[in-house]
Amino acid sequence: MNRPYIKHIGIVGCSAEGAALCYKTICQEGAALLGEHAHPQISMHTHSLADYVECLERGDLDGVAELMLSSARKIQASGADFLICPDNTIHQAMDHVIPLSPLPWLHIAEVVAAEAVRKGYRRIGLIGTRWLVDSDVYPSRLLAVGLDHVRPKPGERERLGEIIMSELVNGVFDPSSIAYFKKVIERLKAKGCDAVALACTEIPLIINDNNSALPTLDSTRLLARAALRRAVAPSSP
Repeated sequence: MNRPYIKHIGIVGCSAEGAALCYKTICQEGAALLGEHAHPQISMHTHSLADYVECLERGDLDGVAELMLSSARKIQASGADFLICPDNTIHQAMDHVIPLSPLPWLHIAEVVAAEAVRKGYRRIGLIGTRWLVDSDVYPSRLLAVGLDHVRPKPGERERLGEIIMSELVNGVFDPSSIAYFKKVIERLKAKGCDAVALACTEIPLIINDNNSALPTLDSTRLLARAALRRAVAPSSP
């Protein structure tokens, strides 16, 4: 009996915490689809986070794209069939990446938007790095499926970004910082949001449905699950 082909997942990493959570989710949840201890093949490459930060700080999306494409080429050589990137912020460069990519991608904001539609949400709060929240990565994908969005106030964006880049990416989870995230989500709820997109792959390490005033859209795990579904889906003839 021939077993169906399971596609090889490529992960273009950026921060260690976000990439690790995505990788772990694919491995842990693969068993439900493929059997005990089973998961698809996974290859991952990461450039130094410092290289990405340097590009982001000078607004160099071409530089971000080249780092992502460099990883994509290395992963292609390992035999991967498609790519994901468990980092919301560097998706700003995706329009530069896709035309030159050697492999197809799943887009994290499109995955989150699809889940929001599936659950019947209408107005999504966005939290993430300042670079991400200031960008059009999520607004354009939410608008495309008929959803509204609300960004935190500029001062809140700055503080959230500081916490992410100085604490969360380093695996530091300070109770006062968690409390700040929760207060921002409460303010988004007061502005009429019915869900919040955890649009930074480290945020799910500290915020979830149990401590959030709004239902959460966990971008990291949603992307991992979408990759699993694609990996096991029958290939088109």
